[in-house]
Amino acid sequence: MPSPPARRILTAELLSIGTELTVGETRDTNAGELAAALTGAGVVVGRITALPDRLEIVTDAFAGALERVDLVVSTGGLGPTPDDLTREAIAAVLGETPVVDADLEAWLRALWARRDAPFPPANIKQAWRIPSARTLPNPNGTAPGWLVTRPGDGRVMVALPGPPREMRPMWQDHVLPALREGGLGVDLVSRTFRLTGVGESQVAEILGDEMLRRTNPEVATYARAEAVDVRVSAVADEDADAETHVARAAAIVLERLGDHVWTEGATTWSEAIGSLVTARGWRVAVVEIGTGGQVAGLLGDVPWLALDESIAPDGPAAGPDEVATDLAHARRAMTAGGADVGLVVRTHDRRGDLAVRIVVVSGEDEHVERRLAFLSGRQGRSRAALHAAAVLRARLLAADQAGGSSS
Repeated sequence: MPSPPARRILTAELLSIGTELTVGETRDTNAGELAAALTGAGVVVGRITALPDRLEIVTDAFAGALERVDLVVSTGGLGPTPDDLTREAIAAVLGETPVVDADLEAWLRALWARRDAPFPPANIKQAWRIPSARTLPNPNGTAPGWLVTRPGDGRVMVALPGPPREMRPMWQDHVLPALREGGLGVDLVSRTFRLTGVGESQVAEILGDEMLRRTNPEVATYARAEAVDVRVSAVADEDADAETHVARAAAIVLERLGDHVWTEGATTWSEAIGSLVTARGWRVAVVEIGTGGQVAGLLGDVPWLALDESIAPDGPAAGPDEVATDLAHARRAMTAGGADVGLVVRTHDRRGDLAVRIVVVSGEDEHVERRLAFLSGRQGRSRAALHAAAVLRARLLAADQAGGSSS
């Protein structure tokens, strides 16, 4: 393990290096993972920047970030080709000259030798090291990383490989332990509430500017694929400890938005529904009409989903006869799948939005509910699936509260 930095890490910036990122050929997932890990450790991530493989741009980015934050983490640019320039940029920032590390060279040559392949001369740069760098082992590739401590002020640069299968274990197994040993972040306490039936702009209006502009505790809203999240986080200060700050703010969030909260943390709809279903030993059969299979996509490949059937929409909205048809669909699907609950979701276009009818059948209980999903097309169908999940969960909770009797 590399030696821990002497400077406590409170702020950070992330650099994603590679022209394939800046021209849109590759989507960067590394930065999001790293930002989440650092934020969870109580480190403030100030910037995430994508950079092309140009030495002057990468060098300037490292130099500028080091003037603002305690830690700079880069991904990419550690390959053997002339356009892999992360090592050169870090060396230039520190004014140090890379030399070939004998141990790294021996390790690299052994990788090719065991395959009876000639060692490419270009790969020798992957054995480079500068005096201020500690090397990070890479059992999943040929690009060792660097953990670099700047002489004088102890600011830290970490260079990780770009492929996630190489980046992730290097970060988890070597970098995070070293940073924690040296002092990583502050003790942060947080709670995340997941909301349904309300949009992010409505949440912001309900909470109000005064609450959302606070810095400790911090209350922030996020529009996720599955929900609108409200995250409350705090650190200890002279007024109160972190837990007290979070508890006070969370109480206000629940007072104003409690009717919309369906879970806390990172729980998914599939997990929330699954816990209710499996507790009873039940299975669910689903029929989707006009949703394009969005409900199945939301629930995923789970053992309690007995049957999922997707049917193309069959014309404009009808009246009571269509409701009877949907109830019959639910009963038929339950029988076919050997399920205890039948869920039918049907959508119709309505002036640019989607009218959604949700039918839930269990035993003698038949529940019909109508919702309106904002927008049509794929976005509307995705929202229709979220409405269906919310109604199904509510009916399962009602069954629990009734002790399993018909409601």
